[in-house]
Amino acid sequence: MQYHRGRLIDHLHLHVRDLEASKAFYKAVLDALGSGATIQDGPGFFTFDEFFIDAEPGHGPAPIHLAFQAGDRETVHRFHAAALAAGGRDNGAPGERRYHPGYYAAYVLDPDSNNVEAVNHGPATRSAASVVIEG
Repeated sequence: MQYHRGRLIDHLHLHVRDLEASKAFYKAVLDALGSGATIQDGPGFFTFDEFFIDAEPGHGPAPIHLAFQAGDRETVHRFHAAALAAGGRDNGAPGERRYHPGYYAAYVLDPDSNNVEAVNHGPATRSAASVVIEG
């Protein structure tokens, strides 16, 4: 049996109440898993692997932000159109974003108000199509 990982998820964005408590929690979890993931701090957030975690003052946890990888800009457009046709609500039409040069994304809210994104980071070469786990 084969399992493929790393083909779809680009990043997952969580909003938390207490940034320091969450950082301690995820550090302990990552260490226990032996993941080798390193937590990197930023102003009002921290990241590891595909996770981006922040705390918004005065706001509690919010729905999840899930970003799918898109192979090109056309795929971002197809994602947006399909999501809207399937009952999603627009949360940001396809276009360039400020995160880094070439960041092209679209956002929709799913039926439970989770923020779902498709993103293309511009021309890139993958080292592998996916991580293959056999067992």
